[in-house]
Amino acid sequence: MNPNGSITLAQAVLLAILQGVTELFPVSSLGHAVVVPHLIGWNLDQQAPAYLPFLVMLHLGTALALLAYFWPDWWALLSSLASREPTPLVRQNRYLLWLLVVGTVPAGILGLLLEKRLALLFGRYQMVGLFLVLNGLLLLGAEWLRRQERFGELSKLRPRQALLIGLSQAIALLPGFSRSGAAMAGGLLVGLTHQSAARFGFLLSTPIILAAAVLEVPKLFAPALRPELAPALAGGVTAGVVAYLSTAILMRYFRSHEVNALLPFAFYCVVLGGAALVMG
Repeated sequence: MNPNGSITLAQAVLLAILQGVTELFPVSSLGHAVVVPHLIGWNLDQQAPAYLPFLVMLHLGTALALLAYFWPDWWALLSSLASREPTPLVRQNRYLLWLLVVGTVPAGILGLLLEKRLALLFGRYQMVGLFLVLNGLLLLGAEWLRRQERFGELSKLRPRQALLIGLSQAIALLPGFSRSGAAMAGGLLVGLTHQSAARFGFLLSTPIILAAAVLEVPKLFAPALRPELAPALAGGVTAGVVAYLSTAILMRYFRSHEVNALLPFAFYCVVLGGAALVMG
C-alpha cells in the first residue's frame, strides 16, 4: 500500500472484486468499502478527495454490468417509446418504464440535496458498522412482514408502490445500507416475489448509479487526482466483470428460493457490522 494512504493497483482490484459481489448482493458495497479496509489493516485515506470518485467508478462498472445483463429489458422498454403500434406488450413496457421513473425520483432528489453531508459519513468506521447492522435488521423485517399474497408480474405494480420502493432504496445513500437490499425489502412489502423485487430493484438502480458516475467520475481527471485514475479504471473493469457474474448467480438464487431468501444476507450484515463496532 502507498504510505500516503492512496490506493494501489492491487488494492483497487481487490476492492473492485468486493464491489462486484456486494453491490448486487444485499449487503452494502459502500459499507464493505469502508469497513473491510479497516478490518484488514489497510492504510487508506477514506476522506481523501479521490476516494469517493474511486468508489463511484467501481459502481459505474457494476451499473454497466447490470445494463448488459438486463439489456433485453432495457431495449424493450426504450423501444416501446418509439413504437407507433400500441400493442399490449408495448403498453406494458411503457408502463414499466413509467414505474422506473417514479421509483427513481426519491433517491435522485435526496442524493442531490444531501450529497455533501452524506460524503462526510465515508470513513466513519463505527457509524458504517451500525448501518450494516441496521441493514441486516431491515432485511429480517422485510422477510417477516412481507405480504403473503405475492405476484411476479411487474405490470401489476402500482405507481404508489413503485414510489415506496424508490423511497426504500433512498436509504442506501447511507453507507452500510444496501441499495439492492432496500429495494428488495420495499418490493416484498408491496407484494412482489423475491425474483421480481430483485429485477425491479436492479433496473431501478442502474440510472441512479449512472447519474452518480456523471457527477463524481470526472473528478478523477483533475490534475491533482490523475495518479488515481489508472487504479480506478482497472477497478471499474474488474467490478463490472464480477458484477455480471454476481447478477446471474443472484437471479438464479432468487428463482429457486422464494421463502426467507434474504435471511442469510441479513445475518451476515449483523455479524460484519457487529465486528466493525467491536473492533472499532
